Amino acid sequence: MKSGPIVTVVYRDLPDPALMTSVEERATVRYTEEDGLAEALRGADVLFVHDFQTRGVRNAWPSADRLRWLHMAAAGVDTVMFPELRDSDVVVTNTRGVFDGAIAEYVLGQILVFAKDLAESLRLQQRHIWRHRESERVAGATALIVGTGSIGRTIARLLRAAGMQIRAVGRRPRDNDPDFGVVRTDLYAELPAADYVIAIAPLTESTRHMFDARAFAAMKPHARFVNVGRGELVVTDDLVAALGNGTIAGAALDVAEPEPLPAGHPLWDLPNAHITPHNSGDAFGWRTEIVTAFTANFDRWMAGLPLDNVVDKKLGYVPG
Repeated sequence: MKSGPIVTVVYRDLPDPALMTSVEERATVRYTEEDGLAEALRGADVLFVHDFQTRGVRNAWPSADRLRWLHMAAAGVDTVMFPELRDSDVVVTNTRGVFDGAIAEYVLGQILVFAKDLAESLRLQQRHIWRHRESERVAGATALIVGTGSIGRTIARLLRAAGMQIRAVGRRPRDNDPDFGVVRTDLYAELPAADYVIAIAPLTESTRHMFDARAFAAMKPHARFVNVGRGELVVTDDLVAALGNGTIAGAALDVAEPEPLPAGHPLWDLPNAHITPHNSGDAFGWRTEIVTAFTANFDRWMAGLPLDNVVDKKLGYVPG
């Protein structure tokens, strides 16, 4: 039997196996899908949650008899923040940084789709109708970014480069932030001034369903809502109502509750809703990058160095 640590990888569509060679040379690596996770966790030192959509870690947790480190192949760690893990000595890390640029580009793209009415242009083209229309300017519009982690910062930089005015809501108030400008803690005080509201907050007990009927009522009637965080940040029925009755002008949703969005859900048929299947961060090469991020952190772990992107388990995310 190979000496060294035992690394369990719960995977889905694992990319080139050669990416894990440096780990396999120094550890016993157990690859498993969700159904086999409990057995594969027994005696394991490290768990690499490559399948970040799995909900199976909690069910398999009683088998984690020697686990010291859990790495998530995603920025969000809400799927593993159950009480038993929070209360344990297991270190949790995430893959912060891999998805930032792609998600920021998605947000800017959706803002441009709204401002330039590109969805309607495509509908008119499909009907062979030439209809002149005016459009909105993005420059000068105000974007409120709710969530001040690394993805939120990257979004802020890109939108500022497009000429937008940036404000943010976060856990700690700040003035003269280099990326956000002004950061405040009171969501409802900030919503009325925003033309675009971008949700990228981590999912915690304090942020779950933060965007409800009261929040949408506080927004401008012409405001658009962009959610690239988690579907559970939103009360879905309240959003459907706000879009249907004109409380807000539109929404771009890369995440939903429930997810996947059922075929008969009313969001599909709302003309002012743009729906994408949780792929805003999935630019070509992302599967390779998430494995590379784990192997780089594994190098640090084996060398006894501090790990990158350590999650504060009380907060539920990596502190900025």
